[in-house]
Amino acid sequence: MNLIEPKILKGFRDSLPSTEIVRRYLIEKIENTFRSYGFVPIDTPALEYAEILLGKGGGETEKQIYRFNDNGQRDVALRFDLTVPFARFTAQHQNELVFPFKRYHIAKVWRGENTQKGRYREFMQCDFDIIGSDSPAADFEIMLLIRSALQALGLDAGIRLNHRGLFNAFLSAIGIETKSVDILRAVDKIAKVGHEETIKSLGEITGKENAQKILEYIGAGSAGCADADNGISAYNAVLGRVTQLSGGTSEMSERMRLIGTFIQDTGAADSFRFDPSITRGLDYYTGVVFETFLTEMPDIGSICSGGRYDNLCGLYTNKAISGVGSSIGLDRMIAAMESLSKIPDIPGYAALAIACVDQGQSGKCQALAEKFRESNIACEVFVEGSRDGLVKQYVSAEKRGIRWLIIPGQNPLTDTLSLRDIVKRENHEGLSVSEILKFVNSH
Repeated sequence: MNLIEPKILKGFRDSLPSTEIVRRYLIEKIENTFRSYGFVPIDTPALEYAEILLGKGGGETEKQIYRFNDNGQRDVALRFDLTVPFARFTAQHQNELVFPFKRYHIAKVWRGENTQKGRYREFMQCDFDIIGSDSPAADFEIMLLIRSALQALGLDAGIRLNHRGLFNAFLSAIGIETKSVDILRAVDKIAKVGHEETIKSLGEITGKENAQKILEYIGAGSAGCADADNGISAYNAVLGRVTQLSGGTSEMSERMRLIGTFIQDTGAADSFRFDPSITRGLDYYTGVVFETFLTEMPDIGSICSGGRYDNLCGLYTNKAISGVGSSIGLDRMIAAMESLSKIPDIPGYAALAIACVDQGQSGKCQALAEKFRESNIACEVFVEGSRDGLVKQYVSAEKRGIRWLIIPGQNPLTDTLSLRDIVKRENHEGLSVSEILKFVNSH
């Protein structure tokens, strides 16, 4: 028989228990934070009609999408993010939703991009959005939720925000607004390719003189911070500068001023920075945009980004529905936490197990295990072994990280029990269930 070599595609990964346990733990922390803000979960299909996904992705995203004809010769594609499917979801179910609608969605997405540290072709996103509201308060709540979710994971991060409309107003003021899409994508890459390569790209799009003006605009954040104290003073200094460059006070600048007030009122000013270089490359963003960088590891790039996308649902419905949202790059965040030695030590298996001394007593051992589970102690029942093979079960428990192993008597439900401390290699004889509960909870 010719064996098939076990292998996986480049950019894809298996997840062993030690990895997946950490992932699920972090997701649970994030979900709890989302729910504490009143957000609710949804789900959408991994596979969509290609026209749904290609309507607004634009640029490089179209080149990275996994697209093919299925067995019914339908033109389909794997979702490249969770935002575009959410727009389709909202348009399709708008009569069933209560607006403003606050949702979160944690699931895998696929992009055929170049792989690198913390970036894969199949990866998990954690999206959260408020849709059906154009309020600056919704913009701020999304950003505040980013801060809260990362704090729940023990991470210190800075959120950099900007307004795409202000940048477009600036481009209009210098007469190059028709090239805004290409300019935005070039500026979005500045952190990846550097200042010199960016000005070269901008020069090819707008000419050298305008390229220099653009660099001065997106550099207003650095200038503003240098001229003011940290926190809200720096924020207001940058806002004043970009307001001037974009043609004066407008609804957009007033929105950013109000968001600055929200930041100050919540005492969160140290976590936020007005940064005109933040533009986000995707076409569907129309208002406030933001990216999040770890204070201790900024070079890994943004681990959470998003913004306002007022026109996204317009592809699928005539009803105007405003939205704002963000996405945590879970895999990139985990890679950063590993590098920073911030992955929590989470037990991989149940803390307590029941040894197998007689397979015929497995039903009673499961009944015994239920008594511990009812007391919120995870309890595993070993399914193979014998009283003569206890050493092998001790070794198995140790490899799994199980601290306590119960050795039952002839009748697991009525006889007293022995408790083996795997770490200290000590036995405690003649115990009842309540005594074992007390003993385990006190250690």
